[in-house]
Amino acid sequence: MPGTRDHARADDPEGDSPDPVSDVVRWAAFSCVLVPVVLLMCGQSFGGAAGTAAGLVALTCACRALLRQSERSASRISAEQAIPHRGRHGRTGGGAHRGGRHPGGSTPGSTSGE
Repeated sequence: MPGTRDHARADDPEGDSPDPVSDVVRWAAFSCVLVPVVLLMCGQSFGGAAGTAAGLVALTCACRALLRQSERSASRISAEQAIPHRGRHGRTGGGAHRGGRHPGGSTPGSTSGE
């Protein structure tokens, strides 16, 4: 299931999450709840705390969308780099008609056994 987390994975010595975007969004959601609660405890009006919560939710959603888009772009770029570039016309090979050096004589009409 995406977004779930394996605890104490043996193949990940640094403890990095397999999905860092979900971790960021998880912390942002936590702050969307925590900040209005703290504002209410400090004497802020309910309307002000609700407005702050709404702003934080909107900001979190925008950041999540931008992070996912960036992730997709990075994976697309790495996939394009894995595919070898095939030249101007998309062909491989260096046949005689490709302008490479030919074994034999120095002129097109000469034979290799002068």
